[in-house]
Amino acid sequence: MDPLSEVLALLKPRSYITAGFDAGGDWALELDDLTGRIKCYAVVKGSCWLTIDGNAPVPIPEGACFVLPTGRTAVIGSAAHVEPVRSSVVLDPDRSGQVVTHNGGGEVYLVGSRFEARSPHLELLLHDLPPLMVVKTSDDRVRLRWSIELMMEEFREPRPGSALIAQQLAHMMLVQALRLYLAAPARDDVGWFAALADPQVHAALAAMHADPAHPWTVRELATTTGMSRTTFAERFRARAGETPIAYLARWRMMLAAERLQHSDDTIARIAGSLGYESEHAFSTAFKRIMGTPPRRYAASVRQDRLR
Repeated sequence: MDPLSEVLALLKPRSYITAGFDAGGDWALELDDLTGRIKCYAVVKGSCWLTIDGNAPVPIPEGACFVLPTGRTAVIGSAAHVEPVRSSVVLDPDRSGQVVTHNGGGEVYLVGSRFEARSPHLELLLHDLPPLMVVKTSDDRVRLRWSIELMMEEFREPRPGSALIAQQLAHMMLVQALRLYLAAPARDDVGWFAALADPQVHAALAAMHADPAHPWTVRELATTTGMSRTTFAERFRARAGETPIAYLARWRMMLAAERLQHSDDTIARIAGSLGYESEHAFSTAFKRIMGTPPRRYAASVRQDRLR
């Protein structure tokens, strides 16, 4: 798989609530349900404002899709000055597959989903993502617009299987929004997602993801991008926030953790499959990056399964 698909596969985003939201008048909600979750919504009618961590409010116009990927405090409303109420008080937690009307409705209409990210790597993968990603759904964004319109249709005319179809469309909407953001990211973004948006750095990431066991060197990775070793190393660090070899080591450990959690492979087998010549070298790297030795990690995973 390509790097974005692999990362999303590790995150295991599950559509927890897929719904429509119809609001009117002056309103504001403090989104207090974001921890460990990703929100992806499209504004199909009207407009709204989003404030992240108390920073300057950001206008979200009609026809835009936004993703909140990091669980930071967020307020959404009709205007930046409206005093918010907690969304957990206003919104029914079992509203999936429905359209929620707030404050009379009729002025702003959103559709989308809240995803549970069921992964022990959540913090490692999401901590350096932009706190807010906004993309347009108009112009040539045909696939994104298609999934949104189909989702609206399922809400307007519920039929057998509508809830499941809406959930599947929500996954398509999330991936399409991320792809479009990658095509035109903010210039000051830093992290693995920003690195994916850089075509040359992306080439190096794709090479590492395609063969994580290969003994990659900075020079060899630079060759895949068509840049000199020095230029590539500087550019990779500026985009990803870490060196290519540090990224490779972290990605290997996430793959190892996934196998410790979901397979019966021995530590020696996992170590060899990821390019480590000895179990000791692998265990040292795993503890340094994941914070615990692989045997202890595997034991804790087994205990969690029994709970």
